Amino acid sequence: MVKTMKGDRAFKTLLTSPGDVQARCSACNGGLTLPPPVALSGAGAIVTLPILAQDELCRSADMNRLDGKVALLSGAARGIGAETARKMAAAGATVVIGDVLADRARETAKEIAEAGGKALPLALDVTAEESWTAAVAAATKQFGKLDILVNNAGVFLGKDLMDATMEDWNRLVAINMTGVWLGTKLCAPALAESGKSTRHGSVIVNLASVAGIVGSQLDPLYSMTKGGVTLFTKSAALSFSRKGWKIRVNSIHPGVIETDMGAQTFVSRARQIGSNDVEGARSVAMKQHPIGRLGIAEDIALGILFLASDDAGFMTGSALVVDGGLTAQ
Repeated sequence: MVKTMKGDRAFKTLLTSPGDVQARCSACNGGLTLPPPVALSGAGAIVTLPILAQDELCRSADMNRLDGKVALLSGAARGIGAETARKMAAAGATVVIGDVLADRARETAKEIAEAGGKALPLALDVTAEESWTAAVAAATKQFGKLDILVNNAGVFLGKDLMDATMEDWNRLVAINMTGVWLGTKLCAPALAESGKSTRHGSVIVNLASVAGIVGSQLDPLYSMTKGGVTLFTKSAALSFSRKGWKIRVNSIHPGVIETDMGAQTFVSRARQIGSNDVEGARSVAMKQHPIGRLGIAEDIALGILFLASDDAGFMTGSALVVDGGLTAQ
């Protein structure tokens, strides 16, 4: 019997007979995907595993596990945020569900608990510094640490730049940009502390958009805010690195997703061409995705789960595009 490590998880490798290796993860009962590629021979000697045996162990491993991690997600009562919380809980994390929709947050937390996960619902206004401070304090007090932040909260305006008002702009910026900055700033000390004791550090995942990569005909101001999130992600990754803080920061860029916000884009598209044909606008949006369909919340949640896991341990300042080929054109 020999113990090895993958990230922060201990594995026990048992050689039941020469050349026969079985691996189990003490945290998730999954496989072994890590160096050192050694085991004990039948005679008790340490031997190097053949490359094929190493590869077989790698293929049998569980990916995207978050065992023992604590994650705080903003805007997590519904849509992509809620689906991400469910996926993270299923992957072994304790999830803190922050949202201004307090009742919906409690419902989502209840669903996760009934499925065997651990979840704490919190009222969180991402535009208010004191709300973030309270959320971090509650998470660290109850669970002792914070490993993952998902800056998911966001709004879609759906107006041409000539039609938007200062009130529209201020609300858009407050949620889509100020909220990401405040979340990053106020969670960073706790994330830096937990990152000290882990191989790959702690994690921030920012929800951007394909509208943060290419221009948006429907909502230039939304595109402006998501472009800001895209470059803030890269800059924050560099800033934390310069400080010596082990916090990885990455962004994810969805295409059009079948959520409440996605439905708003169809209404906006129809309105801007002087039509009430929302279904027609949806059909146009779907045809713009070469993969042949619109995305669903699970598509993005799985991408976030990967970025939050140790399997993305060599990624920081990166942008993960999950858009059905929209920006490949």
